[in-house]
Amino acid sequence: METTRVLQVDAFTDEPHTGNPAGVVPDADGLSADQMQGIAAEMAVSETAFLRSSETADRRVRYFTPTQEVDLCGHATIGTFAHLHDEGLEPGTTTLETNVGVLEIDLAADGTVWMRQDDPTIREVDVGYDRVGDALGVDRAALEGASADIPLAVASTGLPFLIVPITYLSDVGDADPDMAAIEALTDDVDATGVYLFTFDALEPESTLHGRMFAPGAGVPEDPVTGTASGAVAAYLDRFGAFDGDLPDELRLEQGHYVDRPGAVRVRLADGVQVGGRGVTVLDGSIAVPAADEDDILEA
Repeated sequence: METTRVLQVDAFTDEPHTGNPAGVVPDADGLSADQMQGIAAEMAVSETAFLRSSETADRRVRYFTPTQEVDLCGHATIGTFAHLHDEGLEPGTTTLETNVGVLEIDLAADGTVWMRQDDPTIREVDVGYDRVGDALGVDRAALEGASADIPLAVASTGLPFLIVPITYLSDVGDADPDMAAIEALTDDVDATGVYLFTFDALEPESTLHGRMFAPGAGVPEDPVTGTASGAVAAYLDRFGAFDGDLPDELRLEQGHYVDRPGAVRVRLADGVQVGGRGVTVLDGSIAVPAADEDDILEA
């Protein structure tokens, strides 16, 4: 039976069993897309990263949820490079080929991983507060009250998210999402998921508190989402949420309502950079699914 090494790394935290768990397969050069999908389904975490050789960068990575391939994943990238740091990767800048292009990854001496994301794109959408409120199971008035200056919009720094501000932390915590309605909503606005947030955060050092739902991508609720954090930070900058006084670094807390608390650091001064640490909680091997005869393996 063929096996391959697989790890689980909890990202955006330095405490085991918190943050966002990511699967990491360090050597995926011999795996077909179907085999990678099978392993991701067996890992049953929101995303698994598969490291491969690259002709255009230091490394290539592909990301799979339990049901499909996605072009970019922040927490699985953080988890991958936290693992590589544990394996002896020296601090500095390295390049990573993804489905959205080649990204720069900066590894700090303390193990913090900084992921430079794509230039942001942001577009306002007119989907109606009634529809958004029904999909998220939140009160329309709480949405309208928070959106006077920062509207509903789809923001992307590699993956698009519908950004939804709401008034209070209790509104975020009381959300009762209708996953089918969220999937239909994200399909209509061409987004991967919905990021619901409030400035009413738990920790005094935090900029905001968020939750992210992406049932259409096979992730009903993601504990801590790096790609969405970069997108919402760019969104806040675009709509002047800080009255022109942009903080040097934002801290976005997430995951508390699924008992996986974590925090994402975001810098915007020199493009969008998302940062965090990770801790390995599982290191073992997994059986590789049999390859279909028609599979063409990528080098």
